[in-house]
Amino acid sequence: MTMHAVELPELWMPHPLRVNRHLPGLRAESETWARAMGMVSDDRRSSRHAIWTRSQFQAMTVDQLTAWTLPDAAPADLRLNHRFNIWALAWDDYFASAFKRTGDIQGAQEFTARLHAFLRPEDGARPPEPVNAVERGIADLQQQLFPPRLAHWRREFNQALARYIDAGVEELANSRTGRVPHLIDYAPFRRESFAAHTAPYSVELSTGARIPERILSSRTLRALLAAFMDVMGLANDIASYDREVHEEHDVNNLVVVMATSLGIPLRKAVPAAIHLVNSRLRDFEQLRRDGIPRLARRSGLRHEERAELETWIGGACSFLAGLHAWYTGAPRYVSADGPPGQRYRGGTGTCLPIPASAVGPGGDTQQ
Repeated sequence: MTMHAVELPELWMPHPLRVNRHLPGLRAESETWARAMGMVSDDRRSSRHAIWTRSQFQAMTVDQLTAWTLPDAAPADLRLNHRFNIWALAWDDYFASAFKRTGDIQGAQEFTARLHAFLRPEDGARPPEPVNAVERGIADLQQQLFPPRLAHWRREFNQALARYIDAGVEELANSRTGRVPHLIDYAPFRRESFAAHTAPYSVELSTGARIPERILSSRTLRALLAAFMDVMGLANDIASYDREVHEEHDVNNLVVVMATSLGIPLRKAVPAAIHLVNSRLRDFEQLRRDGIPRLARRSGLRHEERAELETWIGGACSFLAGLHAWYTGAPRYVSADGPPGQRYRGGTGTCLPIPASAVGPGGDTQQ
């Protein structure tokens, strides 16, 4: 059963979409970088080593993704995060084409092992000579991602990227053996396979605000970050369901996980998955409104620390709103003639009820 076989309930988004005013100049500059890395070929002179043609690259609208998720970023920071977004999608599409569709797990392991050599947390570490577009992209980014004001991110960011690329191999192994992850294990795994642990860096890059060090290990702050990351990755599963499951034959998707773990038909797993994403966003909102202010008072945060924390959380809200808009409106996930229910309608502050039609046609087909 494809996602289009049912009328989907809405993904909830209480925060309005805001767009970075530097969006107009982003696409051409980023395309120049992607072409220099060997990710993009000319439509008229296709290169077998490139990941996308020029038309495929432009159709992804990664410039919108970046400008929507980081509305407050200065031009240089916006360009830097945009290049990282392009690299992450380049890795994803290359890995899917070269290894997931062929089932080449040995090739995936060798490719991943080489990438680890580019993710050394030590400043000044010498990487190997890159031999493909993905390696060239991450080698170039490693020289830019950690200016002095973000130097504290070097180890954590690279560890998050290491978990991201390792998760690709684990996903491939699951798909080859038909092993569907259990729901209890899937959410923390999805934070890794979506590179969601890098998102706090992006918010800090955009807002210039840093989460106060003394509350980073608190239960409340960790719960907020977990909910933030869950909304990102699990909503992506819903948006990319058709491509991942029907084109790539991937079992690592929330809809399939829900159906298998709960023993329910796929027609019921679709709205159940969307309900779970909405529930995690409600958790984020409750912690943002109630839990974090209590934590700030209990921890004795100074006025300037509270202001910085508030700025960072505002950036996280904008980040989620931008992702939501991209998932529900970008050509990568929704075609121009796709279902009206998958057009962006965020910022309403309400969660539309699941319509009766969401149960779909009869039958108990399960994944």
